[in-house]
Amino acid sequence: MGKLETNKQLKENSLLNTAFEFFTTKGFSKTSISDIVGNAGVAKGTFYLYFKDKYDIRNRLICHKSGQLFQNAIQKLEARPDLETLSFEDKMICMIDYIINQLNENQSLLTFISKNLSWGVFKNALTSPISDDGVKFSDMYHKMLADAPYTFREPEIMLFLIVELVSGACYSSILYQEPCTLEQLKPHLYSSIRLIIQEHHD
Repeated sequence: MGKLETNKQLKENSLLNTAFEFFTTKGFSKTSISDIVGNAGVAKGTFYLYFKDKYDIRNRLICHKSGQLFQNAIQKLEARPDLETLSFEDKMICMIDYIINQLNENQSLLTFISKNLSWGVFKNALTSPISDDGVKFSDMYHKMLADAPYTFREPEIMLFLIVELVSGACYSSILYQEPCTLEQLKPHLYSSIRLIIQEHHD
């Protein structure tokens, strides 16, 4: 990467990091583009070289932050010595457990993602590598589907149902301990995920 490209990347990262800080402390609606560029130390015109508007930078942040969660979960799964013996269900739950634990440790990230997430933005996160050599979650997911000893009906709908279940249940449990703590919730959540997967077996 040349000096010009490196400089552009630094400016974009500065804008993203500053926006995330404002969105998670001040709130999205109360944050202006002027706030972001002022703290990032760039001109307002520079903002529009990278992002269309405030909604665009928010969506890019959700995509990036969600993608990081998935990439970390993939790395955690692939590091397991028993990977080859795990079932499809076990692999999914292993990754979900790691993602949930990351969100439990970073509750401001959980709040930001949950409040602003849409399936379209989320699907983009699944299909976008975080870095040039990064693994896309969608590639890993399709490999796991192909390696399973059975086929699935509507695997995208299956994933959508799992994501909706996990995000809704964990949001309340992590932030409010409702209806129970996260550790109490996990066995029930993972049983439900297994049932969703089983319902989509051919």
